[in-house]
Amino acid sequence: MCSSRKILWSLLLLSVVEVGLGVASIVLGAVGISWVRGHHKPQQGDASPVWSGLCFLVCGMCGVLCARKRTGLIMILFSACCICGLIGGILNFQFVRALNKRPDSMHSIHLAAMTLACLGISSCTLSTWLTCRLASSEQQRMFLEREHSLHHSHEMSEKEILDNSSNGIPQISYNGHTTASP
Repeated sequence: MCSSRKILWSLLLLSVVEVGLGVASIVLGAVGISWVRGHHKPQQGDASPVWSGLCFLVCGMCGVLCARKRTGLIMILFSACCICGLIGGILNFQFVRALNKRPDSMHSIHLAAMTLACLGISSCTLSTWLTCRLASSEQQRMFLEREHSLHHSHEMSEKEILDNSSNGIPQISYNGHTTASP
């Protein structure tokens, strides 16, 4: 089983990759939109690389936040962003694939957009899996901390009972009854 530290570094690295994929997809989408506006009227799907890039960018930034602060709420937020990134990447791929069938399409830009979408989908899937592993690891760590804390508090309560029973006065026991000696 991977240690929590390895999971965190993997998640951080993958999140940085997602940020890079998001920025690249946004730039590629902007280039595609500017080229389309110069040649014909923009159609549905021309801006899909920009939208999926935004999803990947937000997902990557939440992943960096999740790697730094491992709270349950941030892990849930990151998982939700990964799912949105998956949906955005899949829709982007479908829209660009449909655009690629047009006779005046830009095959190289569409191929690059589909490649970025596939890489983004893969990184979102891996990030979701790593987040589940991280949540499991954190849950186990918190359980062990709680168990250690309960064991320690049980020892302290036994010590307090012993301390309170003597009150600093030596106790003498006769036939099970405790009396204080003068």
